[in-house]
Amino acid sequence: MRFAMSYSCGKDSTLALHKMLEQGHEPVCLVVMVNEAARRSYFHGADKTMLKRYSEALVLPMITCPAGGENYQPAFETGLKKAKTMGAEAVCFGDIDLEQNRQWEEDRCKAVGLIPCFPLWQQGREEIVYELIRLGYQCLIKSINLTVLPMDLLGKMIDSASVSVMKSAGIDICGENGEYHTLAADGLVFRKPLHFQIGEKMILGDYAVVDIK
Repeated sequence: MRFAMSYSCGKDSTLALHKMLEQGHEPVCLVVMVNEAARRSYFHGADKTMLKRYSEALVLPMITCPAGGENYQPAFETGLKKAKTMGAEAVCFGDIDLEQNRQWEEDRCKAVGLIPCFPLWQQGREEIVYELIRLGYQCLIKSINLTVLPMDLLGKMIDSASVSVMKSAGIDICGENGEYHTLAADGLVFRKPLHFQIGEKMILGDYAVVDIK
């Protein structure tokens, strides 16, 4: 089956892409939602140059969908329609177990006539993180919630040491409650690694983010 990947540049959507390829499906493009005001991808904060690098590293054309909060839904559907013209029969998502998110995505796919796919659904949050590590994926911690995680995790890779810190903090180590966000840098689905330059660490209220180029 030919599919479009709803891609966040983070660990879960990267593992979902991995599983679709493992099952023999054929990707035709990436669909990425971009915050119009910030000019970065939603939630994971990849800028225009970084998104171009992702497209090159994954060897897939990228459909970027600029949107604000009020037009997020139609912008996403417009992106899915473009993917359909490129031959997509389905759309893959990296959701794990949040029913409300899945329903929204299923509704968007139904509106444009595409099949929704959720290869990580109900897999288990800890299982996903350990599978990423076992498969050798390099995922950089881009932002953290300072109320639950220490500052020194920022800019580190997800590995056994960082997972140990997360477990000691008592958080969901998959970060599904917004405890942290990642940028995938390398792994089996990448033709070449992304080389990130880690810059200034900034505190924004309860959250800290690192500037990555």
